[in-house]
Amino acid sequence: MRKLIRLALTAAGAALLLAYIADYGYFRLRAMHPKPADPIETFTAPRLYAIAEKGGKVDYQIDALNPEQTFTCLHSWFPHGGYLPCWYIKPKSQRPIPM
Repeated sequence: MRKLIRLALTAAGAALLLAYIADYGYFRLRAMHPKPADPIETFTAPRLYAIAEKGGKVDYQIDALNPEQTFTCLHSWFPHGGYLPCWYIKPKSQRPIPM
């Protein structure tokens, strides 16, 4: 039973490593011949604050000093070149900042 578990974990680790290497190779290939927003995309999102009020209510306000924030992300499965994947960044950019 332990051999089977060890074999399954080794195969899963090898598959994950192979997926990372293939994703990195595909990123480098697209980086040599870039197109607009591929492989690296820059987008802006409003900086929204969630301000807690009495009675458990929440008031949402846009930051007056810095109303937009800029994000740079990568169209990839894994992070490469210091950029996080867009599938990870885009949903987080829509979340309000709790105060």
